[in-house]
Amino acid sequence: MDNVFAILFDAQAKGIPCALCTVIRARGSTPRHAGSKMLVFEDGRIVGTIGGGEMESRIITLARQIARASEPRIEHYELVDPKRGDPGVCGGEVDIFIEPIRPDPVVLVIGGGHVGKAIVHLAKWLGFRVALADDRPEFCSPEWAPDADEYLPGPLADLPKRFAFHAETYIVMPTRGMPLDVEVLPQLIDAPHAYLGVIGSRRRWATAVKTLIDLGVPEEKLRSIHAPMGLELNAETPEEIAVSIMAEIIMLRRGGTGEPMKRMQNAE
Repeated sequence: MDNVFAILFDAQAKGIPCALCTVIRARGSTPRHAGSKMLVFEDGRIVGTIGGGEMESRIITLARQIARASEPRIEHYELVDPKRGDPGVCGGEVDIFIEPIRPDPVVLVIGGGHVGKAIVHLAKWLGFRVALADDRPEFCSPEWAPDADEYLPGPLADLPKRFAFHAETYIVMPTRGMPLDVEVLPQLIDAPHAYLGVIGSRRRWATAVKTLIDLGVPEEKLRSIHAPMGLELNAETPEEIAVSIMAEIIMLRRGGTGEPMKRMQNAE
């Protein structure tokens, strides 16, 4: 059991999706007692067991799907008569809860200037795990931005080799200029993520898009990027800009609309 939890915590830290299968009820003769657990990864690898045999094989197949779909479910099996489709002959019955374990959401801040530093602080306060990347070591350290969980100083184009991207990665790029955006975006656009946003004016982004298309980046992929990122708050200070960006991330993550609450109340 301890091994299951140790590997589960490690998978979450590394952003690896999996599903935890737990026997929540066992009556009569069953292979394992209530509380028995098994961890299943998308590739079919397992840790622990809930009894083996045909029943476990069926659960592994379901758990691999649930690890991707994020919807938990309870499976009930009677272990009496294989002729009617039961996965065993022990004589008991069992309920198994299959729970998707998704990675913790992480905000990856690429660009540790004043705005990046403010985003790091706010994202951490909001409960996200935070990673900070910059090719300038002085802007990517605990001394400069003490709230980050991970620091990634060095070339930004090789981030996919140094950072574990996953489906709950929110990438924000408060970079110092368009040439850096053009250099880094082709390396990030196909990395797993929930959000990819770039700072700057509409004119800056339009110029970046033209350059990226000329470099061979498909236009349809560029349409998925949030640029300029953030909600329109007429923000000026680094802290206000950070609020604008994190507000957009929260809105998309929670399924909000960005409408003023007063207007929403009036609509009711």
